[in-house]
Amino acid sequence: MRIIIPMAGKGTRLRPHTLTTPKPLIPIAGKAIVHRLVEDLVGVCDEKIEEIGFVTGDIDKEIEEKLESIAANVGAKCKIYKQDQALGTAHAILCAKESLEGNVIVAFADLLFNANFQLDTSKDGIIWVQQVKDPSAFGVVRLDQNNEISGFVEKPEKFVSDLAIIGIYYFKDGKNLRDELQYLVDNEIKNSGEYQLTVALENMKNKGTKFVPGQVLEWLDCGNKDAAVNTNKRYLEYIKNEQLISPTAQIVNTIIKEPVFIGENVRLNNTVIGPHVSIGKNSVVENTIVNNSIIQENTTINNANLTDSMLGNHVQYSGVAQNVSVGDYNSIKY
Repeated sequence: MRIIIPMAGKGTRLRPHTLTTPKPLIPIAGKAIVHRLVEDLVGVCDEKIEEIGFVTGDIDKEIEEKLESIAANVGAKCKIYKQDQALGTAHAILCAKESLEGNVIVAFADLLFNANFQLDTSKDGIIWVQQVKDPSAFGVVRLDQNNEISGFVEKPEKFVSDLAIIGIYYFKDGKNLRDELQYLVDNEIKNSGEYQLTVALENMKNKGTKFVPGQVLEWLDCGNKDAAVNTNKRYLEYIKNEQLISPTAQIVNTIIKEPVFIGENVRLNNTVIGPHVSIGKNSVVENTIVNNSIIQENTTINNANLTDSMLGNHVQYSGVAQNVSVGDYNSIKY
């Protein structure tokens, strides 16, 4: 089994945090989004994951090493592919054409999920979907009387279905997918200026591939600050078998309202933390109340009252009660 994770997007909705950190490396309950995604995918697979292909933009050596570590942690080989231009979902996956062989999972790195299924590798293809109120912003599927997918529509202007494709796919034959993606690119077949995966899926279906819908218990978006904070909350609520409070944390005269994540060498003094707070390693929080927030690494907070907030790395923050979103290396005092 191979996994391909397209992650070259700019993450504009999560700025300022993504100005310095790629969105898939933003932490959720102490681990990068893409790290949690890989672990969740491994958890639903009975087969060994041989290889993970990450499709990235322009990244530095440090980020490459983080991705290599994520793959190594699940016993997989790491391959890094570059997407130089944002030309659509089909183009992003095709950038990893060398990994499109045999059983393949494709999962976009701007979502997480809570699942209670094991992957059925006997199916030709599985497209995970979720019912949504406004399907016009998504690719959607139509189902026939046999609960098989009868059609794909990209961002329908008129209602055809409320089953949105969430961005996780399984293909029994990766080469078949690769050939269809290559056909789109070779023949300049674009929708709205981009090569769309849904067009390739429709072509595969018309040639006999049987796709069925998959469902998750919960689809968790990480696209903007509020969504990321909510996803952090939900993960803290259902994470099992992880030590969420580091034994190296220094906790003095502080109330902890679980669930929380507290990283290595965090210092808490005269503070109330939680519920639903994640604090990255080497951060310091004093004389402060924090709930439902993400605080990243090497950040210092004094005399504050924070809720529904997200602070980046190396931030200096002190002051009043706020709902804030502060990027890396900022200093804010009130």
